[in-house]
This record gives sequence, C-alpha cells and structure tokens, in this order.
Amino acid sequence: MNRAVWQMLEGYACHTTRDYENALKEIIQEIALLGLWRSKFFERAAFYGGSALRILYGLDRFSEDLDFSLLQPDPNFRLQPYLKAVETELLAMGFVATVQEKTKAAETTIESAFIKAGTRLHLLKIQVPEGHRIHRNQVLTVKLEVDTDPPAGFETEASTLLQPIPFAVNSYRTSDLFAGKLHAVLQRNWNKRVKGRDFYDLVWYVGRNIPCRLAHLESRLRQSGAWLDKRAMTVDDLTDALGARIAQLDVDAAREDVLPFVRDRDSVALWSREFFLALLPRIRTV
Repeated sequence: MNRAVWQMLEGYACHTTRDYENALKEIIQEIALLGLWRSKFFERAAFYGGSALRILYGLDRFSEDLDFSLLQPDPNFRLQPYLKAVETELLAMGFVATVQEKTKAAETTIESAFIKAGTRLHLLKIQVPEGHRIHRNQVLTVKLEVDTDPPAGFETEASTLLQPIPFAVNSYRTSDLFAGKLHAVLQRNWNKRVKGRDFYDLVWYVGRNIPCRLAHLESRLRQSGAWLDKRAMTVDDLTDALGARIAQLDVDAAREDVLPFVRDRDSVALWSREFFLALLPRIRTV
C-alpha cells in the first residue's frame, strides 16, 4: 500500500472487521474523488448525498456510494471518460480494483459505475490483526452515480481535502444537501427495506440547525411527480408530508439498517415515531 493510504488509515480507530472494511471503503471513495478531480470532472459536476455529507461536512456515519449531479442537464453526458482516471489513481495507491460502467437503461437519467476490490486481499495488505474473520470471496464495492438531469435551484461550493494530497471537490451547499435528503425521506421506495440512514441524517441536519432550501426540495418533488400544485411549497406542506411519512415508518427496521454504519449504538436508542415527529417544528428553511 502507498504510504498515503497508511496515513489515511491512521485517522480511524478500527477495532472490528466491519470498522476496517468501512475505513477501506471510505479511503477508496476519497482516492476516487482525487482521480475525478485530476480528470476535471468537477468542472461539470458536483458531489452530493450521504458520502458528501460524511467526507466534506463531518457526518458521523459511514456511507456506501458516491453520488454526483451535473451542474446543468446534459442527456449526452457519459461517465466512462472519467473512470480510467479513478482506476489509475487507485492502482497508484496500491489498490487492485476494477472500475466498470453499468449499462444505462433507456428510461433513466442516471449514469453509474462500480469500483470493486477484493476485501480479503486489501485487509491483508493493511495487516489487519489476527482474530478478524475475513471471507475469502467478499468484495468491497463503491457505486458511483451521476444525475444527468438535475432539478434546478441548487448552489455549490468548493471544499478542500488534504489526503491523499490536497485537492478540491465541488459539492452542493448544505442547505441543498438537506433538500435532497428530505426528498429521499419523502420519496424513497421502502418495498425492500427502510433506509434508516435517511432518518439518521435528518437528525444530524436538525441537530446542527442547518436549513433546507425549500425551493430546491420543491423542484425535486416536481421532477419526481410528487408536487403538482401550481403554488409554491410551504413549510406547513413540508411538515404535513413528513408527518405522514413518519406515520408509516417501521422504526425497528430503520434502526437495524443504520447500525452497521455508526459506531455508537446509543445514538439511535431514542428512535421512535414520536421522536421523529418532535423534530418537525425544529426544521428550518431558506
């Protein structure tokens, strides 16, 4: 492994096999961001979603995927030209990884790809202490997604990361990230599983008094067909919609979803429908 990877790993207090896996996955994410920066990807796109909140703004949970939005809609955008730079960067840092574009369905506006690296190989490379069970065929996977038809009304800012080397990432501002998160809370399909991470992030935003850009949330909801009213969305509309969504929430399933990504199990001990409803009056908008 490159010395820079060892230095990055020193920032994690790893105890369990899951800790080491989460740390490696996040290091892969940051190296991928570096490769994208070198290829000038951020001149056309911005970082958003849970990983942006984690890596750039200090969210205290791990996140699995790298989500991006073009700055302007472009149906002809292709992710493939940037993937070689990601693969090259990972190789230079000592990762044996493949970066492969996913075939795009005709009806989707999302370009996606997967970074895949053998879990056992890389845990052995960083000399995980004896006693950790490592499955032979397990794969570390990071998904990259780019929204090529982003809804309007967001703002971006540049953030600097210092490892593996100093570089800059263009990202959504926190108010627009919050708008995106509330859209996920309201619209994500729960048929297979409740995404408890959405609700964990909701608590994080409210606890830090970060406002939601309501116009951007409205734009997202209009694009997904969830807000068809001709009038502008109000705070009361948002509160009513969130209250109805929370009423449907399986709190136990939500808690189980987020536990593998947080260090302190007590951080979700108070979760209940009443707990989330009590947050609603504290949500600020701009």
